[in-house]
Amino acid sequence: MQITADHSERRFGAVNWMGLYTLAQRETLRFLAVWTQTLLAPLVTAGLFLLIFNIAIGPGRPDVMGVPFLTFLAPGIMMMTVIQNAFANTSSSMVIAKVQGNIVDTLMPPLSPLEILLGYLAGGIVRGVLIACVVAAALALVLGIYPQDPLIALVFVVLGGAFMGALGLFAGIFANKFDQMAAITNFIVTPLAFLSGTFYSVQALPPILNRLSHVNPVFYLIDGLRYGMIGVSDSSPWLGIAVCTGATVLVGALTWQMLRTGYRLKA
Repeated sequence: MQITADHSERRFGAVNWMGLYTLAQRETLRFLAVWTQTLLAPLVTAGLFLLIFNIAIGPGRPDVMGVPFLTFLAPGIMMMTVIQNAFANTSSSMVIAKVQGNIVDTLMPPLSPLEILLGYLAGGIVRGVLIACVVAAALALVLGIYPQDPLIALVFVVLGGAFMGALGLFAGIFANKFDQMAAITNFIVTPLAFLSGTFYSVQALPPILNRLSHVNPVFYLIDGLRYGMIGVSDSSPWLGIAVCTGATVLVGALTWQMLRTGYRLKA
């Protein structure tokens, strides 16, 4: 069964801007309609993480990389919240569409695989950026933490939303059921987020684990945002931008191939 439209002759030119905008708008409005779950809940979760660590460790915790532990921890929690929600936005949208059987409504319109990919990614990126803004405002009001390099911080937030949005779409296409999606989240996404320097400096790890951490793109996302927010990092932010951009392009290309061939999308 052919489920993708014939894009060889399109009335829309090289890019179907209207269709791309409509898909991006749909993916954005989808999470804005339940903003208490998609924007407010992540803020509460981030606040609880910071509160629990502050109570459990206490004010006697030595500084990390020359800054108070809570200040060091805040950007990691912020990025972890961004990437988890960007992943959830694209993966849940795709899985729900497949389970409900209405994925054809996305595949049949005159949208190329790249346009479908970019439309889904737009929703994940916008959700990640909005969550980052909400958490950053809370950090400024409660802890007095202001971005030291706002442009670098924004670049890493966008990269985080793009990378995890692409990974979420990849996982959503691969998974046919919600329990498969839950397994990917629990055994891949959560370890990537937690074992990437969110709660510690990787310099404190043994040499082997330190080197392994530098293979994880999420480490560079967290480290780069930490540089943008508080001005300290374990690695160069420019290296982080290069690694995260490469990882995003790679996952995006794999996802594009799945969309192009209709992998696990055919009825």
